[in-house]
Amino acid sequence: MALFGAMMFPTDYAIQPIELARAVEERGLDSLFFPEHTHIPTSRRSPWPGGGELPMEYSHTHDLFVALGAAAAVTQRIKLGTGICLVIERDPIVLAKEVASLDVISNGRVILGIGGGWNAEEMENHGTDFRRRWKLVRERVLAMRAIWSNEKAEFHGEFVNFDPIWCWPKPVQAGGPPILLGSEAKRAFERVVDYCDGWIPINRGKVDGFKQAIVELRESAKRAGKRIEDRNLGLFGAPPKEDALKQLTDAGFGHLIFGLPPAKADKVLPLLDRYAEIARKLH
Repeated sequence: MALFGAMMFPTDYAIQPIELARAVEERGLDSLFFPEHTHIPTSRRSPWPGGGELPMEYSHTHDLFVALGAAAAVTQRIKLGTGICLVIERDPIVLAKEVASLDVISNGRVILGIGGGWNAEEMENHGTDFRRRWKLVRERVLAMRAIWSNEKAEFHGEFVNFDPIWCWPKPVQAGGPPILLGSEAKRAFERVVDYCDGWIPINRGKVDGFKQAIVELRESAKRAGKRIEDRNLGLFGAPPKEDALKQLTDAGFGHLIFGLPPAKADKVLPLLDRYAEIARKLH
């Protein structure tokens, strides 16, 4: 049975994370995802992938893990996801502790969506070279997995290097939460199979294309002796139409996430009601 969730930029001017999390759980949906940007450089050198002017919410988001921690404190059941976490802008030891702490506080409800980022000047402010960001993503993910899985963890790479350390808490989910790659880059499937557990792209209105993509991803995993679980195949911006959702679940997507605008409750809650009704019909 597929999971259905919601995603919203948790901004300072929208419905706040606590109220939203409660509303998502009360309506029977399965998950809540928040994205992140630490800041937006005013230069605007990097074009927004969505085209046109960059929406205001990108520069007004709460800290990702503060928002998810607040959501964890007022819910019992829903999955809590990052959609996505910019690991290129975070220290891997600190991030490993943040993710593990959230997993413990939520009793094992975390899904870690990650990506390489698109805003070159944003990541440059964190000391990351845009051209080498994917190598950095890989090492930081592998370093975090080592921290989550070992009493004494160490990692020695090109970008991440530390001798044996103690770092608790360890995640409730053995080895850490599922890591899903939010990317449609040329080598996305190679990266999923190499160091992630699944894939979580953005729906850009190409349902038929996703069907073939799932086939290719599963074949890539099979060649590597791995299997991608349906629940680790997610889609942001799932279309709120029963027939399209049915096509996506038939294709293999096990987690469909509806998009919400960063708005006040009077606009967000009616949309949640609509999405929850669609999800009930398909559950």
